[in-house]
Parts: sequence; C-alpha cells; structure tokens
Amino acid sequence: MTTPQLTAYIRAQLAAGASRTMVRKALLLNEWTDRDIDAAFAEMSPAPARAATLTAPPSLALRKFILSAGFIVISVAYAAWQSVGGQSITIQNTAATTPAQSYKAANDALLQTLAQIPAATAPAPTQPAAPATPAPQPATPAPTPVPAKPAGQYADGSYTGSAADAYYGTVQVKAVITNGKLADVQFVQYPNTHSTSVYINQQAMPMLTQEAIQAQSANVSGVSGATDTSIAFVQSLASALARAKN
Repeated sequence: MTTPQLTAYIRAQLAAGASRTMVRKALLLNEWTDRDIDAAFAEMSPAPARAATLTAPPSLALRKFILSAGFIVISVAYAAWQSVGGQSITIQNTAATTPAQSYKAANDALLQTLAQIPAATAPAPTQPAAPATPAPQPATPAPTPVPAKPAGQYADGSYTGSAADAYYGTVQVKAVITNGKLADVQFVQYPNTHSTSVYINQQAMPMLTQEAIQAQSANVSGVSGATDTSIAFVQSLASALARAKN
C-alpha cells in the first residue's frame, strides 16, 4: 500500500541524484514490498527512469552553472589584473589552464554543498497496532464449601421411645431418622400374649407406621378396632421423636 510519505521520499531521493535501484534497496531494507515500491513509482510523473537518474534537477543544474560561471569570471578578472600589472604570465597560459582549474574548483564546491544536504530518511511502513494483552490475573482459590446441614426437623439416628400401656400389653417403638426425616418406625414391644391381640396388632402396626411416616410426627388418627394399641403407639413415638428433635 502506497502512502504520501513513500511517494515524497522517492521524489526527494531521485531529485538528489539517487538511482531507482538505490531507492528500491533502501526501501526494501525498511520492510517495504516490491509491490508497494512499484505502485509508488507508477504514481509519480511518467518521466523516463534514465532521465530521472542521469539528469540533475533544474535547481541543482542552475546552481552548478552559476558557481562555474562565477569562478570563470573571477579567473578571467584575475588574469586581466595580472596582465595590466606587468606580471610575467601569458594569455595563452591563462586561457589554457585557468578555466579548467576554475571548473574543477566549482565542481568540488558543488559536491561539498550536496554532501551537506541531509538525505531523507525512508519512512517506515505503517504497522497496525497490536491489541493490548490483558495482564494475567492470579487465580483465586475456590472457598471450601461448608457441609450443609441435612434438611428436616430431626437429627439422624435411631431413637427409642418410652413404653406405653395398651391394656393387653405394652407398646414401645423406635424411630429411625434419615436425612432429618422420619424414615421408619420399628416396634420394640407390642401385645402378643393372646391370639386376638396378635392378630389385631399385626394388622394395625403397618398402618400406624405408614401414617406416622406420612405425617412426619406422632399425630396419627389411629386404626379402628385397635384403639388401645393406637393410643400407646402415639405416646411411645412422641417420646422418641422428642429425643430426635434438632
């Protein structure tokens, strides 16, 4: 991609007498591509390359001519002064040697003047700004999670309630708590001395246990036909859950 700075640099170098080859080498050293350099040359005036490299700019040629003419005039004036003053010097000698010496001196002075003109610096190609890289942040250690307390109103474990009178015997239950909830009710004692009591309690105990688990408490409605067992069950389970309270 050509830029106004690149074109201006090439014009300045060619005006100073540099060849296109030298200008190209200088730009290649500054990371310009051949494509960019060719495009810049194409945008310049269509003057032939040979004329640009071999012909001095009008301003420099004019200065060279003025310097040379000045030295020639001075030399001729000096020779005339010597002739009028009676010095032993011939016109032929002055005409043969003085103009050449004057031209050489003028040419040397011109070269010294050109050497003092600072050469333009090749503009560096424009590079896109690199995106800023964010500084790495130190990793923050994750906090150690606090163990959550099990949800529920009871503490995990097994809790045996007090024994309660059921008229035909004693009822005593054990409450099993898991994850803070009533998970099971186990009968430790129940009336089993009479066949009728055994039959009634075997029917009532599973029903009482299921009601207590659903209610998550000892507040059960009881089983019809097993009133004494139901009352004793409620009393024993209530004491067991009271011990399991958080």
